[in-house]
Amino acid sequence: MATRVPGKTVRSAVVGYGMGKLHARHMHDDPRFELKAVCDLDPARTAQAKADFPEIDTLGSMSKLLGRDDIDLVTIATPHNVHCKHVVAALRAGKHTIVEKPLCISTREADRMIDAAAKAERMFTCYQNRRLDGDFMTIRQTIRDGLIGEVFQIDVFGGSYHKPHDNWRSNQKICGGALYDWGAHFVDWVLGLVPAKIVNVTGFTHKLVWDFVTLEDQARAIVRFANGCVADITNSRIDMVGRERWRVLGTRGGITLGPNNTLKVRTRVGDYNAEMSVPCQKSRWPDYYGNIADHLLRRKPLLVKPEEGRRVIGVIEAIARSSKAKQSAPVRYP
Repeated sequence: MATRVPGKTVRSAVVGYGMGKLHARHMHDDPRFELKAVCDLDPARTAQAKADFPEIDTLGSMSKLLGRDDIDLVTIATPHNVHCKHVVAALRAGKHTIVEKPLCISTREADRMIDAAAKAERMFTCYQNRRLDGDFMTIRQTIRDGLIGEVFQIDVFGGSYHKPHDNWRSNQKICGGALYDWGAHFVDWVLGLVPAKIVNVTGFTHKLVWDFVTLEDQARAIVRFANGCVADITNSRIDMVGRERWRVLGTRGGITLGPNNTLKVRTRVGDYNAEMSVPCQKSRWPDYYGNIADHLLRRKPLLVKPEEGRRVIGVIEAIARSSKAKQSAPVRYP
């Protein structure tokens, strides 16, 4: 590991050592960061953090962590319903702040966090690391290269038929709903591929099988854009059949996933239809923290702007309103 240079590193900490373990590893492995501490209410998790990173401090109190003056950046990896509370506390304590996706569970909370960051003059962003997934980056580049023409339909699917775990991720009041976990990535992907304003969304949810948890069994959304493109997003725990994660249609071709980490790209060559196998790029999750370091140390633009995280939450909120009303709903922009 490269030597860390005092004054040229970001002194960092993690709150929540479940998902937070991944963040701590990225910080530890990047010489531009100095991992100082991990905070978790569970003593077993702080003990594990100390075993993983013996040089760090471990704490059971977030207030004690935020009171330290040797920490510049805090990553919040706690349950969704307390993201806003923890982010605002970190920003008010003068810490740059990253929050695990989803940003939060309401646009009202998103606005509160963005406002707190502006008042504190501190960086605030969301961990949308799957923008750096190899398949997504390759699909985006294939579209930009014009191989399939103008995109008019995107289908994104995740799920299977499986019994959910009875934990906070299956509690709707805590996690927000079926589209707040993987669905937040799906929505962010779609918004990253379609450069147009959303006209409206139509949402469908089902609660049919897993009665011992409060989370919906399946959530689906049809997103209609001003340029005519339509996206179909589904996350399910009751889909026995399944389908490919990606199906992208354009005026000159289409994209699906192929074997061995490739895309199957169909396109038009003269008067003929052609098919090719395109290798997916390598996923680059560590680059997320590389971007954070570049932003804080070199003033480079953020990969994920907080307003983009808010837009994802706005779409998910609109899906819930639509499902409840059984009709299409607009997305509430700031």
